Amino acid sequence: MGYLDESLAPGETIVARFDLHWTAKWRLIVFLLLSVPTLGIALLGALYEWIRLRSIEQGVTSRRVVRKTGILSRTTEELRLASIETIDLRQSAWGRLLGYGDVVLTGRGESSMIFSRLAAPLEAKRAIENAYAAHVEHPRAADAHGDLRA
Repeated sequence: MGYLDESLAPGETIVARFDLHWTAKWRLIVFLLLSVPTLGIALLGALYEWIRLRSIEQGVTSRRVVRKTGILSRTTEELRLASIETIDLRQSAWGRLLGYGDVVLTGRGESSMIFSRLAAPLEAKRAIENAYAAHVEHPRAADAHGDLRA
């Protein structure tokens, strides 16, 4: 059970989780490739990078957007759905070809949140927009458990 599951408030549900694209794992790939000429020493770097990547959790719940990083220490960024002002998608030409991109959220004031190198960034943007529409713009459409009524 990860941070996203542990930090749910009563009645809050996870709407979507966001995965990193394989291009975000380039350090892990480099360490693995270097492990042959370094006689396995680079495997320590690969192990650290694998654990670091596994510790990243990102997603949207029925009340907030969450990004958690850290192995021993924990850093979280959370933005309430009600405080989101803009949801931007940034995708380079390579990102469009390979299927990755960044989703940038801007909140009230100077708060912002960036989800970098997401696999399927357009789907992540849509998930945030749908959660916003369901739970902020039309809160009566959601029942007590945070699920949409049919």
